[in-house]
Amino acid sequence: MNESTARLLPGTPHNPLPINTNTWQEPVFMLQTFLLGLIIGLTGALVPGPMLLATINSSARGGWSAGPRVCAGHALVEAAIFFILILGIGSVTSIQEYAPAIAAIGGIALVIFGLMTLRGAGGSIPEGQAEPAVMTPCLAGAITSISNPYFWMWWFTVGSALVLAAASQAFFFAIAFLLGHWSADFGWYTLVSASIHQGRRIFDERVYAWILRGCGLFLLIFGLYYLASALIWIPWG
Repeated sequence: MNESTARLLPGTPHNPLPINTNTWQEPVFMLQTFLLGLIIGLTGALVPGPMLLATINSSARGGWSAGPRVCAGHALVEAAIFFILILGIGSVTSIQEYAPAIAAIGGIALVIFGLMTLRGAGGSIPEGQAEPAVMTPCLAGAITSISNPYFWMWWFTVGSALVLAAASQAFFFAIAFLLGHWSADFGWYTLVSASIHQGRRIFDERVYAWILRGCGLFLLIFGLYYLASALIWIPWG
């Protein structure tokens, strides 16, 4: 466990979560934990990455509801990680051992996803008449999360420390943190997809075909970057 993670664990002077469990203070603690999850979730959601590209890609084809559906796939993966942490199966540091494999598998998945998006971009047709996209938004949200090695490292370091700090007081405090985290994700990506949906009324389909090509290209770049990261993480000799 590294020093920065240890500072977030309960019982340390740097723990951002209060640990007073007086009954009258529990609602305040829950609100604080929710807001902490919201703020941390928002700082992560605002960083451009494969999930943002998947949201833009899906929204250009399927309208404003694509954002929440992408987040739903992302949230399913996070829910599984959350319960792994609560049940004590996850280790804060063991994920480092699997980083090369996660990066390699994720890189391959994103390269394939990017190539399929590039291939399908030329056939973009008006919303409501479109044939099925490369994959459903929910599946895209899950895949772009699972394939991202930094997503796993965050959850099994900082994320795990915060969840376990909240859970050490009561299970529903950990739930409050997760709900705050999800509120940030769903709020931001719904705003992104709604903006893309409104833009369809301004730009013609040729513009959106190029938007999809751009998404596919950047997904391809992310995939190659993850593959390169896997080679760096692998110990040689």
